[in-house]
Amino acid sequence: MNGLAILIPVALLMGLGGLVFFFWAMRNGQFEDLDGAAQRVLLDDEDDEDQS
Repeated sequence: MNGLAILIPVALLMGLGGLVFFFWAMRNGQFEDLDGAAQRVLLDDEDDEDQS
């Protein structure tokens, strides 16, 4: 029973922390260009071959 008294507040704080970081990322524009990274994977850059 004592373990639950510690684990429940810790779990709530971790969930609140994750929610705060999610809203921080939304406010700073981390999710604005969702298709850009997927398109960059498919591009074949000439510069990458020269560095080998």
